[in-house]
Amino acid sequence: MTDRRGVVAKRAENLMPGVPYVRGWVQARRSAGALAAQLTALGLESDFPGLAADVNVSGDGLVRLGTIRPEAAAMLAELIVSGLVAETGKSPDVLPTATRTIRRSSSAA
Repeated sequence: MTDRRGVVAKRAENLMPGVPYVRGWVQARRSAGALAAQLTALGLESDFPGLAADVNVSGDGLVRLGTIRPEAAAMLAELIVSGLVAETGKSPDVLPTATRTIRRSSSAA
């Protein structure tokens, strides 16, 4: 699913015979739907208007968030951190440095 730098492979624009695109797209569609349901429950669906299922050249499913505002990205990061804190029972202070930076900048806003 990733290129040599660990970045997702290019999306499929020209389909090749023998590549199982539908399977990857269906998986992406389910995942995008699950994410959309959670964003809707939190009242954040309008912050992710480009959320969509897609597929790459290898047939791997992709979930595209689309272009989002910095505040939406910070909120998503905050939600992930909150989930980690709830799941692990750890204080946010023992999470990785980048995570603590996100929490500080979100609470300062």
